[in-house]
Amino acid sequence: MSEKTVLLVEDEDNIALALEHLIGRAGYRLRRVATGNAALSALAEDRPDLVVLDVMLPECSGYEICQMIRSDARLKDIKVLMMTAGGGEVERRKGLAVGADAFMTKPFATADLTAQIGELLAGVEHD
Repeated sequence: MSEKTVLLVEDEDNIALALEHLIGRAGYRLRRVATGNAALSALAEDRPDLVVLDVMLPECSGYEICQMIRSDARLKDIKVLMMTAGGGEVERRKGLAVGADAFMTKPFATADLTAQIGELLAGVEHD
């Protein structure tokens, strides 16, 4: 079985570095991009098993990207974990409404993040 792949879409370098370390240490293959358009390009190039998606991004929002993933037949079964720093209940509901599988508010405990990623990827079968 090949390793699971994660696309990290995060525009803040300091947060991205910490997430890259955590996700890599958990044993997943990781690619990071920093903008909405780069995320769409990355999805077209190499289909990940999970997208860890910030809500607030340059060019287009995480909500828009999630909607695009869900409306694309080739991508719609990718797991999506959305996260935001401005996270209240309204943001969480909106994220789940556009198709996110899970939603986390920053800051979060690293153990919670790795547990959530593991849970989302547990049911993903690899070709």
